[in-house]
Formats: sequence, C-alpha cells, structure tokens
Amino acid sequence: MEKHEQITIAEYQLTAESYRVGTWNHDVSQNREALIAAMPRETGKILDLGCGPGRDLVAFQAMGHEVTGLDATPTFVEMAKQAAGCPVWEQSFLSLDLPANHFDGIFANASLIHVPRADMLRVLHALHDALCDRGALVMSMVRGNHEGFSERLTGYRYVCGWEYETLVPKLLEAKFQILKHYYRPTGIAIANQSWLVLVAKKVPAE
Repeated sequence: MEKHEQITIAEYQLTAESYRVGTWNHDVSQNREALIAAMPRETGKILDLGCGPGRDLVAFQAMGHEVTGLDATPTFVEMAKQAAGCPVWEQSFLSLDLPANHFDGIFANASLIHVPRADMLRVLHALHDALCDRGALVMSMVRGNHEGFSERLTGYRYVCGWEYETLVPKLLEAKFQILKHYYRPTGIAIANQSWLVLVAKKVPAE
C-alpha cells in the first residue's frame, strides 16, 4: 500500500465514529438518484466505492438494489457490514480487485478525491472493467487544482481536487461517455460550490 494511503487511512481510523455521526444524515440523495437514473436496469447491482460507515449502502438497499461496499479503512468496513448486512470488501483504490462486467452502477461519493492525479486513469480503467455494458458511474469530487496532504487535528488526508475540464479527459480516455455534470451544494453561486459531480456510463466494446 502506498504511503499516502496509509496516512489517510490512519486518520480515518482515528475519527471513524465521529465521521459516522457527522456524515450519516448528510443529504446526498441527488447523487444516488443520478446513479439510479443512469443505470441500465431499474434495480441492479451497485458498488459503493469508499462506502465509509455504510449510509448509502442502506439507502440503496431500501430502494431494492443489490449492494456491495468497498473501503480501505478497517473500522469503516466493520461499521458498514453491521449497518447494511451486505458484503463489504477491504480494498484500497490503488489495489482494486473487482469482478469483471459485474456492476450496473458504481457510486463514488467523495471517495476518489484521495486518488493522486497520476493514478486516476488507472483507477478509472479498473472501474470501467467492473461495470456491465452501459453501466453507470457517479463521481463526486472536490473542486480545485490542488493535490497533497490536507492537515487535520487528528492527522492528514491526501486529497486531489479536479475541475470539469481536467477530469473529463480522463473519463473519455477510460472509455466513459459523459451523461451530465452538476455542482453541489445547491442553492449557491457556482464559484462557491465546492463539489463537482460527474455522471458517466461505460461505452460498450466495439
């Protein structure tokens, strides 16, 4: 595992319970609904990539989907298993081992922000391979062009910011078709919206 991953995971380990309490009621239904609308089947198999304590696994389950979680933080893996009672894989984004052509949707909500810019294309290729034909991907990414460690009271998290213009070429190179994008949180000026959400689908092999 890369050093920056170890450092980031260690910080999440230390703050797992406060993170769960602080984020469980965050409303990201807009992002979940964007994934469902883009999926090739009305109900299907969803991978929550960077599932954290399991909030969105529970929400997708309630809608009738078959869910699998994935996180690199051991405490989050256990929390998510307890919350959703579904498979939750302990894997890092740079060491993914996913079944091919399996998922109808991949939900990456504020998780791929921890992937270094130089590694993003490789990760997107892995996600592309794990999706079924016309499978959908939703990525919620922190905006900006910064990359490096974000200092917190309890340690450091490695964070990479993206803008629409910098991230789309990576998705296109990984053989995704962009369906739409939007910014969050809603109701404020775009310049002050700190999150970019991209909705894309896998382009079937010719």
